[in-house]
Amino acid sequence: MAVSRRQFLGSSLTATGLSFAGASLSQAAAEHHTPEVHKPAPAVNPQDWGWVRSQFRLDPNYAHLSNFYIVSHPQPVRDAIDRYRRGLDENPFLFLEQHMFEKEEDMLWKRVTAAAAGYTGAKPEEIALTSSATMGLALVYNGLRFKPGQEVLTTTHDHYSHHESIRLAAAKSGTTVRQVSLYDTGAKANADEMVSRLHDAIRPATRVVGVTWTHSNTGVRTPVRRFAEALAAINRNRDEADRALLVVDGTHAFGAVDETVASLGCDFFASCTHKWILAPRGTGILYAPAARWALLQPTIPTFMDLDVYNAWQDGRVPGPTTAAAVSPGGFFAYEHQWAAVEAFRFHDTVGRPRIAARIAELNTRIKDGLAKIPKVTLHTPMDPAISAGINCFEVAGLAPGDVVAKLLDRRIIASTSPYKVTYPRLSAGIMNTPEEIDRALAAVRALAA
Repeated sequence: MAVSRRQFLGSSLTATGLSFAGASLSQAAAEHHTPEVHKPAPAVNPQDWGWVRSQFRLDPNYAHLSNFYIVSHPQPVRDAIDRYRRGLDENPFLFLEQHMFEKEEDMLWKRVTAAAAGYTGAKPEEIALTSSATMGLALVYNGLRFKPGQEVLTTTHDHYSHHESIRLAAAKSGTTVRQVSLYDTGAKANADEMVSRLHDAIRPATRVVGVTWTHSNTGVRTPVRRFAEALAAINRNRDEADRALLVVDGTHAFGAVDETVASLGCDFFASCTHKWILAPRGTGILYAPAARWALLQPTIPTFMDLDVYNAWQDGRVPGPTTAAAVSPGGFFAYEHQWAAVEAFRFHDTVGRPRIAARIAELNTRIKDGLAKIPKVTLHTPMDPAISAGINCFEVAGLAPGDVVAKLLDRRIIASTSPYKVTYPRLSAGIMNTPEEIDRALAAVRALAA
């Protein structure tokens, strides 16, 4: 017998209206931070980068050049978090029931998938909601079924989360894993060579090709669309069960470049949204074309696909896997998940092409400046077409961690890449200014002197 979404968690109450009225969150400043100075808010003008900067509650005493790591929420996102948090705090049972399990038009998670679909060029039913790119990648690799003898091909440049998702899944299935290097030096990487190396590494047994859109250890942005085209040519001579699937970790380009994800040609695309997308911490998406979801076996029980729950009630096997069925259940920090809608809207308000152009402009300024400093080696390509918003470099005679520490002494927040071979990194987003970049470059110049 089919049940309603309210019955999904044993509810027996009738919906009643709840207010979305919210109060702004107070800022708890850490002891070592200078208290925030409140200034009159500039007039609303999304075309003004000063107004855009005013939407972020960043400590003005620092030049924040590592926002790609985890982002400060812009004002509309903070307001949405506060709104939903207040509703949950004032009446947790009713608020969650009404906005998660009752009327379909009131289900806030559906608004998130719709907003993400609009941004990616996909359909809402092609979007699963996750907490991170790490979770998305794990759901894909653990969910795929491999035939004996099939393998996963990935690259030497991918992040720990991608490599480890593959390793853990392969250990369970007995699948072989290989790696290929797409380039020898990040600064000299080019699209033709990357496509050629990946293409030549694919074997008849290759079932999955796992790549990353932008490498956080070099700043190289890979030509994902051309990877997909190369695989499509190979797959024309393969049976469906043997076609090579393209799995993409999109984290460090998603939101930083003006590319429509659904047109890239990948089979699965995982990304967090708490970096360049500017969404709340602990949010992410997993995209796949509608026909690909049936290839996955869900890993975590879902709260978003009622058919799966009804199948459990009826003692039957659920129908084909859907994106909703792959979306993990369990109670999330829903005020964060639901507020992701406002991050996608913020991108639309400012303008996606403008955001991408601004990020390219500011990061080109960083690269140009670094390349001109004696004793500094830039490891990121100058060409914006094969880079995004991460710029890796090194200063002769200084360890990467020492560079970051010395920059912090000058109130410039940089980071190091979390790899065995590590570099300092500077990254500019739409919350940054040219003046901050020039200050950071002057500091690097002083370190290199």
